[in-house]
Amino acid sequence: MTIAWNEFTPWGALIGGALIGLSAALLLLFNGRIAGIAGIAGGLLRPRAGDIGWRVAFVGGLVAAPLAYGLVAGLPAVQIDAGSGTLIAAGLLVGFGTRYGSGCTSGHGVCGLSRLSPRSMVATGAFMAAGFITVYFARHVFG
Repeated sequence: MTIAWNEFTPWGALIGGALIGLSAALLLLFNGRIAGIAGIAGGLLRPRAGDIGWRVAFVGGLVAAPLAYGLVAGLPAVQIDAGSGTLIAAGLLVGFGTRYGSGCTSGHGVCGLSRLSPRSMVATGAFMAAGFITVYFARHVFG
């Protein structure tokens, strides 16, 4: 394994991670909510009075941020090396796992771990193990 040093951006990653942590902490502090995307988006599908505005703003920010960045710096080219069937299957598996695990990687991995939640520690460990196993099989068994 080698590192592509021209693609290595530790400062950008550090700043991005700090901004994610800060935004998750601010949402919890000011709104009492966990910044888990599955729960936020799921709440848009089952709206309750007085609970929709912040969810729309959060999802709108997720869409608007890369668009704004693209206006300033240009977006990188995207290359997807999987077929439609693989992408559909992967999306369904992620959705199933999110429901089965009572949350997504952002809710458990970012917010749950920072709160030292035992449930989130187990869930994040399961996410990571599944990712390691998937990459191993995709590259070394089927690849």
